[in-house]
Amino acid sequence: MNQEETARQWPAAMVNITNRCTLRCRHCFVFRDDNPTDYKREMDTDTMVRRLGELQKRHGIQTMLWMGGEPLIRQDVLRKGTPLFPKNHVTTNGTIDLIDLPRCTYVVSIDGPQEVNDSIRGKGSFRRVMKTLSRVPDHFEPTVMCQYVVTKENEDHMEETLKILKETRAQGMTFSFYVPPQNDTSNLTWGSLERRDKAVREAIRLKKQYPDFVWNRSRALELTLSQNSKAVTDQCYAKEFVMPLYLDGDQFTRTFCCMGNDVDCDLCGSWVVFNLAARIEANDIAD
Repeated sequence: MNQEETARQWPAAMVNITNRCTLRCRHCFVFRDDNPTDYKREMDTDTMVRRLGELQKRHGIQTMLWMGGEPLIRQDVLRKGTPLFPKNHVTTNGTIDLIDLPRCTYVVSIDGPQEVNDSIRGKGSFRRVMKTLSRVPDHFEPTVMCQYVVTKENEDHMEETLKILKETRAQGMTFSFYVPPQNDTSNLTWGSLERRDKAVREAIRLKKQYPDFVWNRSRALELTLSQNSKAVTDQCYAKEFVMPLYLDGDQFTRTFCCMGNDVDCDLCGSWVVFNLAARIEANDIAD
C-alpha cells in the first residue's frame, strides 16, 4: 500500500471479526472454497481492538460495519470495539441473542418464509431468527432491522416475508440483491441484469406500499434496474468510501470488495453499493 493510500481518509469500513459461524449459508462468500477459514489463528481480542482503534484514528473512520462469519461469536470484540466508532452496524444471522451495544444498528439476515429461508440458510435457521427477534428487550438501545438477500430462488416471497417481519420487533428491513461469484451456475443467480429486474421492480413496489418499513432508498432501487445498474457498478463508490478488511488468521488484509474477491461486479446488487450511489447523487453523503 503506497503512502497516499496509507494516509487517506475512509468514512466507513467493513471488518469480518471472525470466520466462525453458526450457519453455512449458500450465498456467503466467506465459505467459498478459495477463502481462508483458519479459526485456530484468529486474532486475540485486545490486539484486534487495538488495531481497529489505530485504523480509526489514522483514517477517520466514522462508521464500522461489523461482519463475520457470525460477529456475535466475538462479543468481547464488539463490546470493546464499538465504543471506538461514532456509528456501528452489526450484521448477524440472528441465531444468537442480540446484546446491548452503543450507537449500534443490528442487521438481522432472513431470506424468506421458513421453508424458503431454510433452504438457503440451513434447516432451523428461520425458527432461530424468530426466537431471537422475540427476545429483544422492550427497552433496547440498538436499532433492530432485517435484511433480505433476494435471489432467483426467493424472489417470489418478498412481500410474504415482509408481512412476517412487520409482526416482530424488527423496526424495518432492506432488500439487497445476490452478488454472484464469476461464472456462477447455481440456482441463486439470475445470470443477467434483465432477468433480475422482476425482483427489483417488486422491491420498488413494496417500497411504495410500505414506505416506513422498507428502508431502501427509492432511488437506490431504481439504480439497481438493468438500464442503470452497470453505470453504478462501473463507478462503485463502495471502493472509494468503504475500507473492506478481511480477517486472515492473525492479520487483517485489505480485500478488493466487501462481497469477496471473486464476485461478478457487473451483476452486483449489494445494498451498500447502490445506497451509496443514491446518496452521492442526492448530495447526501455527509452522514
